[in-house]
Amino acid sequence: MNKLLRHRLVLPIGALVALILVNTIARPSFLSVTVRDGELYGSIIDILRNSAPLMLVALGMTMVIATRGIDLSVGALMAVSGAVSLTIIAGSPRPNDLGVIAVAIGAGIAVTLVFGVWNGFLVAVVGIQPIIATLVLMLAGRGIALLITQGFITTINSTPYQFMAQGYVFGLPFAFLVAVAAIIVVAVVERRTALGMLTEAVGINPTASRLAGVRSRGIIWGAYAGSGLLAGIAGILYSSNIMAADANSAGLNIEVDAILAVVLGGTSLAGGKFTLAGTVIGVYTIQTLTSTITFLGVPPAVTPVFKAAVIIIVCLAQSSRVKGWVRRISATRPPAPPRTGAGAGEPVRLGQEVQVP
Repeated sequence: MNKLLRHRLVLPIGALVALILVNTIARPSFLSVTVRDGELYGSIIDILRNSAPLMLVALGMTMVIATRGIDLSVGALMAVSGAVSLTIIAGSPRPNDLGVIAVAIGAGIAVTLVFGVWNGFLVAVVGIQPIIATLVLMLAGRGIALLITQGFITTINSTPYQFMAQGYVFGLPFAFLVAVAAIIVVAVVERRTALGMLTEAVGINPTASRLAGVRSRGIIWGAYAGSGLLAGIAGILYSSNIMAADANSAGLNIEVDAILAVVLGGTSLAGGKFTLAGTVIGVYTIQTLTSTITFLGVPPAVTPVFKAAVIIIVCLAQSSRVKGWVRRISATRPPAPPRTGAGAGEPVRLGQEVQVP
């Protein structure tokens, strides 16, 4: 039991369950799910659908953080992906043609993949610090998206493209199924092959792993490329949800939420050990918290403060140093007072009769 309570996922799961309980108490219909025309609707379903872009970005961020890096450009890459895709569709005379949609989506994802490879080149080959290398594209990426859209918000009317974020398959939101597919692919690649172990080795000690024969440069490069790829898919889902390419607001501050989700899940920013299950729980915790803040009517200006306070509490609960302080405080408690009364503290010999008054 104690081993189970010390598991790294206990606190993230506890935080998520606590948020669900708060929402259920304040709004009894929170857990209710209705079926209309074979499709599921409800607050829980909305959370699953709306968390899909953040889930994709957080999965890529987990791989990058595991290599002792950081990727601040994911929000800008989402804007670039949506700008490229919607510009192609808007310029086509057949916006509902599946071939045009496929080309637009492929082009948007391919561009962000190239940018992810560029980030990996700057970090793994040139040796630039990750926060600086990705900060460059974080600032320049939205400028590139504005150049693609010529400074305007590009809107389209395409039913197949809208299906990406608002459609249903087997009664579940298609965006949620995309996120599930990404989780499965990343989990298989990282946990069913040697890549996950090598990634952790690079994050723990890049020099030692290189001397041991691990191609740390290629692993780091691949992590940033994967992050760019997943950010591009997230940009497709985001632009499909609003049916517009807004270079200024698409993916705004999503890199912060992704980092928070990864940390809440138990992955250390120092690199090395990572947990994909923790990232998934962290994403749903962030999305549920956002839904809770909206339902409670917290003013938008105060939302970041409220959100930060909850995150700090959860992070402090996960801190090993804070846990050490709690253990030391518990160990310094005064001992229990000795028993009083007749015969207290006197040894009892075997065979000796003890009279009970």
